[in-house]
Amino acid sequence: MTAFLNQLPALIGVIVGVLGTLLTARLNDRAQWARALSVRWDERRLDAYSEFGRALKEVHLLAHRLTASSRPSSRAHPIDRATGLELIGQADARRTKAWEAVLLLGDADTVAAAREWRWAVLQLEREARGVAGDGFDWVAAVRRADEGRDRFYVAARAGLTVGSGDVAQARWLIDRQLSA
Repeated sequence: MTAFLNQLPALIGVIVGVLGTLLTARLNDRAQWARALSVRWDERRLDAYSEFGRALKEVHLLAHRLTASSRPSSRAHPIDRATGLELIGQADARRTKAWEAVLLLGDADTVAAAREWRWAVLQLEREARGVAGDGFDWVAAVRRADEGRDRFYVAARAGLTVGSGDVAQARWLIDRQLSA
């Protein structure tokens, strides 16, 4: 019995060591799993945001091309109306699908910014289709779309924790137009 009592502190030390090792391994596994899950969702969000941006920009560019002939200062390459309407319909379908992914995966700020950009581009699309109505200001609508795009990318980059500085384009585009 004395031998057992003499070895009891060592036995307790081994038990505490094993429990500590198990707890540490469990916590490390849990943290690693959380990091992997976060990376996986960030990758999916990045894909969703990128696809939405491409689809919406395509609608924007097609609206420019469809209205180029009615805007003398336009630098866009005009497109045949029938072809343009068909292409804008296809692009709008891609935009709609991409929007669903943004709604599913996006954080609240990014979805709100995406909604604003989407609405601004919709106004350009409506003008291109000839349903915007009288008094439509193309330049103001393009600026709203450009600013909406900037807000979307700022929100998306913040949500994805991309921190490489300001990449806003709207102010740069306005300054470039004024100097041209």
